[in-house]
Amino acid sequence: MGLLLVVACGAAALWSTRGGESGPLAGRPRVTDTRAGLSYGVPDGWKHDPAKDRDLIDAFSSQITRIPGTDHGAAATTGATVLAGRAGRPVSRADLRRTTEAAARSNAEFFFPDRPATLEDSHTTTVDGRPAHTAVLRVTGDTGGRLEMTLLTAPGGRTTFLLGVVTGEPDPALVEDLHDVLASTTVD
Repeated sequence: MGLLLVVACGAAALWSTRGGESGPLAGRPRVTDTRAGLSYGVPDGWKHDPAKDRDLIDAFSSQITRIPGTDHGAAATTGATVLAGRAGRPVSRADLRRTTEAAARSNAEFFFPDRPATLEDSHTTTVDGRPAHTAVLRVTGDTGGRLEMTLLTAPGGRTTFLLGVVTGEPDPALVEDLHDVLASTTVD
């Protein structure tokens, strides 16, 4: 529960549409999360409900979810959510990897209690030109799961994140959707 306690943010997300962007989510609706300082695209077959953002725990400020039955053939038992939020403390560029991996493990314990999670990938990346790090955990057990956490440094020394959670056996198309959301993210 480490990052969940460290992450402190409230809900303030606005729905908007941006045109003229390149990439797989160009022209799609966007979520503008003023608390996290991020804006991200909503893939086809996913939805954003601003009213549900207000019900999130304080660690998260916005979310989008896959609409069951409208995805790319994923099993009906597979669910997917992308959450955004602002970390409670700044994280230096030098500490991004360690902090991202620890936060991903903490969130895996929260979303998949009592199920083992294995680090599948950890790599440096950028989000809208900002330094970032992504950690991917594979969750084993009865139904499987996947957690992808990207932590980034934003202007003014703040740290923010995107967290993709797939319950059930991850369908490759859902994983691609997670990657498309990250690729569409801009820092506001």
